[in-house]
Amino acid sequence: MATPLALRSLSMRRATTTFTSSSHFNSPASTSASASGVVSLVQGASRGIGLEFVKQLLDKNEKDKVIATCRNPDGATGLIDLKNKFAERLDILPLDLTVESTIEASAKSIRERYGSLNLLINASGILSIPNVLQPETTLNKLEKSSMMLAYEVNAVGPVLVIKHMWPLLKAGGGSGTERDVAVVASLSARVGSIGDNRLGGWHSYRASKTALNQLVVFLNSDTCCRAVTKTISVELARKKDPIACILLHPGTVDTDLSKPFQRNVPEGKLFTKEFSVKKLLEIINNTKKQDNGKFFAWDGQEIPW
Repeated sequence: MATPLALRSLSMRRATTTFTSSSHFNSPASTSASASGVVSLVQGASRGIGLEFVKQLLDKNEKDKVIATCRNPDGATGLIDLKNKFAERLDILPLDLTVESTIEASAKSIRERYGSLNLLINASGILSIPNVLQPETTLNKLEKSSMMLAYEVNAVGPVLVIKHMWPLLKAGGGSGTERDVAVVASLSARVGSIGDNRLGGWHSYRASKTALNQLVVFLNSDTCCRAVTKTISVELARKKDPIACILLHPGTVDTDLSKPFQRNVPEGKLFTKEFSVKKLLEIINNTKKQDNGKFFAWDGQEIPW
């Protein structure tokens, strides 16, 4: 399960951010900062799995740079603590998945400072919000507003991030890494697998993750999903961009998102954030061009679509 966005009411979804793109951004000393290390972007980084990705990426290599985005940087105490520790290597930008202009503004800031990206991790997602969204156990509990909210945050938002960051990923490729490609790693969930769906339920969350899976495969695949027209499939087949898009299932992780649903998790199957992110980074670091469009569990096993 992926890291949740901050709990919010439906009325807040349309609010534009009040933070400027420079509020937690270092002074742009150079537009070629990426030349001295890998540049990674973690979207949905304020807490949970996203915050842990930021921590482990910063600990990995003292030359690497990390950009962390979230809806409310001023309230992201975990990121602010990391910023105080890694002042020259961590930048924090405001980004609200439901407001595309904030995504575009983040991409512009990254382009002006770094010029490229080598890794994009989409870590945000929602499963439940008190009095707004709850996983449905029966069809009778399904509501349009819940489905639309889950789809907007879990599927549409991450794909819009990929859209705006794509030129930066194309420019960065695998430079500075041991990979031959830049990587887009979006956190999905096993429940998004159609072939692995044996329990049903959780209609909004399950369907939104399935949509994310299909959209990411669609974005950069030589063999596009069946729903894509022939014209688009031909266009995408011609792409030679040095980017691989993968989906990752982190397992059931001890975060705010999973906490209300941990009671029935089998012993030994509730992972710490540290363990899950370590395993996911191993997959990311070993990703090759031929892995493009694949869906991996935390242990490296492929999950059926």
